[in-house]
Amino acid sequence: MNSRKVKVTVGTGTVEEFFKRAHEDARKMDRGELLPMEVRVTFEDPVEMLRALSVERMKIIRTVQKHHAAKPTVSKLAVMLKRDRKAVSRDVKLLEAFGLLRTREQLNPGHGIMKVVEPLAEKYHLTATI
Repeated sequence: MNSRKVKVTVGTGTVEEFFKRAHEDARKMDRGELLPMEVRVTFEDPVEMLRALSVERMKIIRTVQKHHAAKPTVSKLAVMLKRDRKAVSRDVKLLEAFGLLRTREQLNPGHGIMKVVEPLAEKYHLTATI
């Protein structure tokens, strides 16, 4: 997946809105239309969205976007952000579980394997309705 082409949208919405979008997408596919590459994470409660996307987690996303060419690892992110490596690792795992970042293992010659953290997109769109 090319991170420059994927649209990532994080927002709030209802179950009904989710199914409405799914039906619209199904109709487009039935007509043979291609759907854009998109990751959409929807929270029913804006408070839960803000809890999941804490200031520290948003800093991780921004740092990974800014330094993606340098292939940052969890350890490198911890140093850049001046945070505990275990805390950064937990946050990266949570963000990956939400589909907002991805990790991949890469050979680190002489040191085994390292986990590289990658963004899914150049820009993330955040929306909330209260």
